[in-house]
Amino acid sequence: MRIIDLITKDRILLGASAADKQDAIEKMVELQAKSGNLSDKEVYKQAILAREAMSSTAIEAGIAVPHAKSETVTAPSLCAMTLKEGVDYGAMDGQPSDLFFMIAAPLNGDLHLEILSHLMVLLMDPQFLAALRGAKDEAEFISVIDRFETEKYGAAQETKPQKSGYQVLAVTACPTGIAHTYMAAEALEKAGKEMGISIKVETNGSGGVKNKLTDEEIQNADGIIVAADKNVETARFAGKKVLFVPVSDGIHKAEQLIEQIERGNVPVYEHKGSAEDVVVSKNEKESIGRQFYKHLMNGVSHMLPFVIGGGILIAIAFLLDDYSIDPANFGMNTPLASFFKTVGGVAFDFMLPVLAGYIAYSIADRPGLAVGFVGGYLAKVGNSFANITGDGAVSGGFLAALLAGFVAGYLVLLLQKIASKLPDSMDGIKPVLIYPLFGVFFIGVFMYAVNPAMAAINTGIINLLNSMGGSSKILLGAIVAGMMSIDMGGPFNKAAYVFGTASIASGNYDVMAAVMIGGMIPPLAIALATTFFKKKFTADERKSGVVNYIMGLCFITEGAIPFAASDPLRVIPSCVIGSAVAGGLSMMFGCTLRAPHGGIFVFPVVGNVVGYLIALAAGAVVGMLMLGILKKNKTEAK
Repeated sequence: MRIIDLITKDRILLGASAADKQDAIEKMVELQAKSGNLSDKEVYKQAILAREAMSSTAIEAGIAVPHAKSETVTAPSLCAMTLKEGVDYGAMDGQPSDLFFMIAAPLNGDLHLEILSHLMVLLMDPQFLAALRGAKDEAEFISVIDRFETEKYGAAQETKPQKSGYQVLAVTACPTGIAHTYMAAEALEKAGKEMGISIKVETNGSGGVKNKLTDEEIQNADGIIVAADKNVETARFAGKKVLFVPVSDGIHKAEQLIEQIERGNVPVYEHKGSAEDVVVSKNEKESIGRQFYKHLMNGVSHMLPFVIGGGILIAIAFLLDDYSIDPANFGMNTPLASFFKTVGGVAFDFMLPVLAGYIAYSIADRPGLAVGFVGGYLAKVGNSFANITGDGAVSGGFLAALLAGFVAGYLVLLLQKIASKLPDSMDGIKPVLIYPLFGVFFIGVFMYAVNPAMAAINTGIINLLNSMGGSSKILLGAIVAGMMSIDMGGPFNKAAYVFGTASIASGNYDVMAAVMIGGMIPPLAIALATTFFKKKFTADERKSGVVNYIMGLCFITEGAIPFAASDPLRVIPSCVIGSAVAGGLSMMFGCTLRAPHGGIFVFPVVGNVVGYLIALAAGAVVGMLMLGILKKNKTEAK
């Protein structure tokens, strides 16, 4: 949905005056009411105020984007307002806000997030902001939005299909569903437009499936590109020419992929009823390493919301609690802290079952889910069989859950193969009786057998981490932080991140602190370099470099990818060194982090936040200086 389609002249107020934040909100609610899309403007205003109570929607550069979902919104709507003098809206940079966009979205779905992300991309352009603030009237204000939105997204947000349908279809998905998913989609759409080939791209992101391919489009397409590092729905592509590639190929090899589809040099996909049935090219099976990585990332991507949500709530509990009341019960001493700790703990308890369940789901599709969940839960709670700890339970921990997911998936595949010999009349009871009954039984036997061994390995790793001295921990921090910058979202990055989350599950919070700070450095170092070493970058690079300040602070490492792709021999080593410095300093200062994501927004719950800020600044400056030294001056075209 285009921004220009959501706003009209009567919902724009230029050069207004507002006494304070409350007054500004009331003026914008009145503007929204003019759309006719609010059945009760008072209910909508309360939804806006409730959202502001969570955290201010003001961002830097004098911008605020209040938004809310409400049952009173009958259709999405957008209003805008500028102020002669800004008001204190709670912006992170402490500056008053004078440019406002207010989003009204229906209660169902995440349309407000789609509109917000679309709008935020435009608001990152300083020229767009200047043009909006300089608009003389409402017509010019709308004209500015139309012009910049068309330049960024084209005349329409989606390519209009011809009567015969799209020539090429694509599906993009990455483990976290945040950056690579949409970068690949944008690259494929751009390449298709330049080649004159109609293409539609479905994104399987963190917010769910967007731009979903229809049966008719699939039927009429020349072929389909699946650029994914996790399993996506593929049964619908049976009988079509399908090209399976990593999501990184969708970013860097978009044109070649489309050309390959159009040449017809792609195998016909035969879906055999399990997630294992994936053809890469020329009817060859995926490599074992890529299969392992994809199944693991499917489990990790589904696990992360539980870890992030639970981890942040637990960290808030420690922040609010009074240690002096009962040190042994820290986190549960006050009612408020106890609430956060309990709710966060419940979310966190799903970590291992979800990890194992969705690894199994990636391997064996839906029949593997229940078996994987049970294996993951047994890894968490342990058993008393062959007790080696003396406490009545042997918990295998993260490693056991990891193993349980893979064993559960392949166990179900084996059961499917055995059950295929049964009469066809029994097909109906296989998924509801045979697979869950025998799958759960055998995974239970397996986990009872391996939990003690996995617990011993897990305990050994924990003891090793706890026994590490100063220099060893600094080296570990430098290594995991540096890995975050090697491929910026690829296998090295994800390996370090999984190690960090596993360490949280084991009670070691310093590793995660080093991992996150390592992922924040590349965009920040590049942003600083584009600011202080302008001659080293083109005008376009300097413009996009500013965005990396935000991406770095939000722990979105992928913001550095375009710079690394254009000059890998200089950018990647600079970022790796900067990240390693930051990770080593984080360990040296004893910084800890219980939340595996969030960037600057979770800094209040970081252990030794002052040391963490010093480490972040030092790593970013080192990376910036390395870039300044290694990169050559750019010669702009006249």
